[in-house]
Amino acid sequence: MKPDEEHRRHLAEGRFMLQRSRSSGAFVHPPRVAEPGSGATDLEWIQASGYGTVYSTTIVRQKPPATDYNVALVDLAEGPRMMSRVVGIAPAEVRIGMPVHACIVIEDDAPLVVFEPP
Repeated sequence: MKPDEEHRRHLAEGRFMLQRSRSSGAFVHPPRVAEPGSGATDLEWIQASGYGTVYSTTIVRQKPPATDYNVALVDLAEGPRMMSRVVGIAPAEVRIGMPVHACIVIEDDAPLVVFEPP
C-alpha cells in the first residue's frame, strides 16, 4: 500500500499517525517511501501526540453566504510542519504561537486532520 493511502486509512479509522525513521528517529510528514535527506526506507507508523503550535496563519475570505476560514501551518510536537486549519474559533482569533490539538473530521466524504485550541 502506498504511504498516502495508508495515511488515509489510518485517518478513516480515527488515528492520526506519522511516519518515523527507525534509524534516525526523525518523524516524516507528509507520508513518503523514504526519509528526506538520508533516503532511509525504514519508516514505521507511530501514533501522533496531536499537539502542535501555530507557526503561521492567514484568513481566506469568502463571498457571502460562504464563511471565511483560516489556513494555518502547524508545527507538530514531533517536529514536522503541516498545513491545515484551526477550527472552533473565528479565523481572526487564530494566533501565531497558539497551542493546538489535532482532531479528525470528515469533509466531502474524506477524513482529514484539523486543529483546535485546547
